[in-house]
Amino acid sequence: MSDILIVDDERDIRELVSDILEDEGYSTRLAGNSDECMAAINSEPPGLLILDIWLKDSRMDGIDILKTVKRDNPDIPVVIISGHGNIEIAVAAIKQGAYDFIEKPFNIDQLMVVIRRAMETSRLRRENASLKRKEVTSSDMIGKSASFRAMQSQLDKVTKSNGRVMLTGPAGSGKEIAARYIHAESNRANAPFVTVNCAGIEPERVEEVLFGRETTERGVEAGLLEEAHGGVVYFDEVADMPMGTQSKILRVLVDQQFQRVGGTDKVRVDLRVISSTNRDLDAEIAADRFREELYHRLNVVPISVPSLEDRREDIPVLAEFFIEMCNESQGLPVREISDEAVALLQTMTWPGNVRQLKNLIERVLILGDGTGPIEARELPNEEEKADESGRVVLSGALATLPLREAREAFEREYLLTQINRFGGNISRTASFVGMERSALHRKLKSLGVVTSNKSGARVAQLDEAEPAE
Repeated sequence: MSDILIVDDERDIRELVSDILEDEGYSTRLAGNSDECMAAINSEPPGLLILDIWLKDSRMDGIDILKTVKRDNPDIPVVIISGHGNIEIAVAAIKQGAYDFIEKPFNIDQLMVVIRRAMETSRLRRENASLKRKEVTSSDMIGKSASFRAMQSQLDKVTKSNGRVMLTGPAGSGKEIAARYIHAESNRANAPFVTVNCAGIEPERVEEVLFGRETTERGVEAGLLEEAHGGVVYFDEVADMPMGTQSKILRVLVDQQFQRVGGTDKVRVDLRVISSTNRDLDAEIAADRFREELYHRLNVVPISVPSLEDRREDIPVLAEFFIEMCNESQGLPVREISDEAVALLQTMTWPGNVRQLKNLIERVLILGDGTGPIEARELPNEEEKADESGRVVLSGALATLPLREAREAFEREYLLTQINRFGGNISRTASFVGMERSALHRKLKSLGVVTSNKSGARVAQLDEAEPAE
């Protein structure tokens, strides 16, 4: 159980409250002035702060301490106590984020009711933060392909630093998973991870969402940057951030502080910033849609997240992972995947990348009968489809070619697909297609196909300079 920090300039009062709380099983610490209070909070944040409004011989009064605590440790509930019975002070304290207000001399039963509720609030906040941190863990980094291992190696190099990271890659490739991996393996793993969906926030509300706001009716409402204090803020699809907001985010990165909308106080934050985009930010800068200064601030360590097309070897293990995930989260059946279904998955195109694969697996599990392995017939076939008699229906372009040209076009596309499927590995491709390796090399040459290195994997490409024999 977290302890309770009692701050009052009257020794008798703070010791009396401490004795009462310790009799109820709580652990307490005591402070007689603002310096002692802030030193105690900075050494170890308490689960609850009981704070007197008036503190003699202190640099800060209770309201000043409250503002500082709500700025730097917003999860700590603060109960204000005062002997002056001034309702305006109570209203001011609540607007600044106090949990409750109690007058001196206080009723012990009333005090205990407020303390128990405040401690329960503190416990729930800690549990909620813990659950959010467990939502996505480093185990979600699934893959073994060369391009995946190269990316993970880069991620591992930046986890322990505080450097800003820019993740680039197509939509659905797993950029947020990569960002959460950095967070989970970093020194900030026990602090918040807050996602800012730059494309999903209404432009007219983006500053309130990021910086929070202060109004006479609702008091202080923290924004996402304030919630991320001490941890990581992740700007998802940062290219969609409005230009006006970009300049203010740039100022936050420089000063590590900002003002809430409608507020006058400076809010200090300690943040690690990770960003992502599926756009070419150089082109966005050239088109005056993205600030070059912000780009250089965010792009300290650029890391590319590969598309699913570039990591086809990972499709079977990803599919198995999504089957287990759907079973745990939705109770869908755990099914194996047949070799034919795996082969089809590895030869499909994936414009939606890993997200598309996850959705496809979920759909198959929902619509299937729940028994036996997942078969190829349960998966969508993109171009060439078989009718009920097993006949293959050719695409229009292939059906109009003479036999020799159609055969060469089919063989070229088929072999390109298989080589890409096996990450450029000629030996594995030859084994699958049932050819000797030397025979496959001769066939590739006759079809005008060469292999070259790309992102650490050997990927087949058409060599237009060498015509087919």
